[in-house]
Amino acid sequence: MKNIKIAIWAIPVVLTALWSIANFPLPQTLGFIAIRNLVVQYSGVLSMGAMSVAMILATRARWLESWVNGLDKSYRLHKWLGISALVTSIVHWIAAQGPKWMVGLGLMEAPQRGPRPAGAPDLGAVQAFFTSQRELAEGVGEWAFYAAVLLIALALIKRFPYRLFASTHTLIAIAYLALVAHGVVLLNFESWPQPLGIVMALLMAGGVVSAVLALSRQIGRGNRVAGKIKTIKTFAELNATAVGIALEEGWAGHAAGQFAFVTFDPKEGTHPFTIASAWDPASREVLFISKGLGDYTDVLPKTLAVGGEATVEGPYGRFTFDDGQGRQIWIGGGVGITPFIARMKHLAKMPGSKPVDLIHSTKEVSAEALDLLKADAAAAGIRLHVLIDGRDGFLSGERLRKLVPSWKAASVWFCGPAAFGQALRGDLLASGLAADQFHQELFNMR
Repeated sequence: MKNIKIAIWAIPVVLTALWSIANFPLPQTLGFIAIRNLVVQYSGVLSMGAMSVAMILATRARWLESWVNGLDKSYRLHKWLGISALVTSIVHWIAAQGPKWMVGLGLMEAPQRGPRPAGAPDLGAVQAFFTSQRELAEGVGEWAFYAAVLLIALALIKRFPYRLFASTHTLIAIAYLALVAHGVVLLNFESWPQPLGIVMALLMAGGVVSAVLALSRQIGRGNRVAGKIKTIKTFAELNATAVGIALEEGWAGHAAGQFAFVTFDPKEGTHPFTIASAWDPASREVLFISKGLGDYTDVLPKTLAVGGEATVEGPYGRFTFDDGQGRQIWIGGGVGITPFIARMKHLAKMPGSKPVDLIHSTKEVSAEALDLLKADAAAAGIRLHVLIDGRDGFLSGERLRKLVPSWKAASVWFCGPAAFGQALRGDLLASGLAADQFHQELFNMR
C-alpha cells in the first residue's frame, strides 16, 4: 500500500511542479479568460498524466507489478488513477465549456479574437498546423470525454456484470487515443520543449503503446498457457467449486499465494482466481477455488465439465509469504482461505522453520472441506484456528491477540473481505504492530 500512496500523490505533485515551471511567471493581467485558460491547461495535464499512467499499468508488466508489490496493488492504483482522471477531466470540461454557457445565459459577452499583433513572429510549420487543427481537436476531445466518463462510471458500478465490464472497459483505449490527439494539439505549444512537454510526451507515448496492446488483445498473451479441466469438486454448503486444470508446457510454475486469470469460455472472458495448489512439474496441475458471489461464479459449476478446455494466464501477485519475521499469522476470511491452502501444500513438501498460526474465519462451514483443511494444516505443521461466525463470533484484533500472545513478533498475512482486513489492520497497528508487518491481498480487479 505504501507505494500506491506514494504514486497517487507523486504523479499530480510532479505534474503540478512541471506545469508551474512552464507557466510562471503568470500573465500580469489575470482576467476571467486568462484564469480559465490556465485551469484548462492545468486540469488537462493532470487528466492526461493520470490516464496515461493508468493505461500503462493495465499492461500487467512484470516490472510494474514488482514496484507496487503485486498486480492486485497495481489494479488498485489503476482504479484510483482512473477516478482521479475522471475528476480532473470533469473540471477540464467545465472550464472549457464555461464561457460558452455564460455567453448563452447572457452573463458575459463572447470574447473577441482580434488579429495577430503587428510584428508578432510568424508561426512555424508545426505550430501553424496545430493551430489549424484546434477546432477538430476540441470536438474530438469533447466526445472522447463523454465516452471515457461513461466507461469509467460503468467500471466503478459493481452491479454492472463483470463480462460486460471486461468487454466495455477495453473501449477506454479508443477514447484514450482520441484524448491523446486532443492533448497533443491543445497543449500550449511553448510547453513541448520544456520538461513538462517532454514528460507528457513520454507518458502519452507509453499510454498509446498500452492502448494498442489492449485493443489488439496482446496484454498477457506471453503468459497464457492452454490446459484441460481434470477435476471438478463442489462444496454445496460453501457454494464453492474446486477446479483442477492440467496445463500444457509453458507454465514455469508459481509461488503459493499467487493468482491467475482463467478463461473457461471466450465469450465470458477472463476471471481472476487465486491458485489453491503448490506447483508440481510432474502433474502440471493447478487448482482453483471459486465461490459463488454473483454473476458468473454462481453458474460456473453448471457450465464446466471434465475434459473441457481452459486458458490460464499468470502467475501474478506478491502475496508469497516472504518476510524477515520469526513467525507468521495467517488470516483467511471465507474464500480468502485459498492462498493459505496453497502455502500449506507447499510446506507439506518443503517444511519451513517459522511457527505459523492460521485463523480461518467463516460464515459457512462444510464438514468435508473442514476435514481437508485440518489435514493440510497437520501435514504442514500449522496451528489451525477455525472461527465459525454463528458459533464462535467474529474475529477481532483483541481476539487475535488472545489466540496468538506473541503476535507482535509475527507478520500478519490477510486475505478476505477488504473492510474486514482494514478493520483488523487498524486495530493491530494501533496496538503496536508495525505497518510493514501487515500484508493484505487486495483481490479486487474493479
